[in-house]
Amino acid sequence: MSEQPIDPATGWVADHLREYVASDGATGHLWRGAPTLLLTTRGRRSGSLRRTPLIYGATDGTYVVVASKGGTPKHPAWYLNLSAEPEVTIQLCADVMAARARTAEGNERAALWALMTGIWPAYDTYQSKTERTIPVVALEPIPT
Repeated sequence: MSEQPIDPATGWVADHLREYVASDGATGHLWRGAPTLLLTTRGRRSGSLRRTPLIYGATDGTYVVVASKGGTPKHPAWYLNLSAEPEVTIQLCADVMAARARTAEGNERAALWALMTGIWPAYDTYQSKTERTIPVVALEPIPT
């Protein structure tokens, strides 16, 4: 990736991301006991690359993230970005790969939600705080 992504500038998310990048995930892959990856999306309005750390799960070669934003009424910006442009980049520790994002629906969503609440039980609390159905996103690596 020759274009450098824009990272959060302040706060604990920025600190977490900087540590993750600087150590290739040796520091930061586990956050409060949960595994995290770095997701890079293309801004739907700016066109700039945006990077954020997210808790993830994995199943059958697919990585799974949850667009919870802590149960706020609106989807996180990264989710809106990948909805507009599903070609993303993910980093797991030192491994960086292209992936295609899609929102899970129906029975698949239910199974992936169970996977993710097993990793981060607070997702159930986040869902109870909002009227929106929190999206569960499957990130499918694109073979090179």
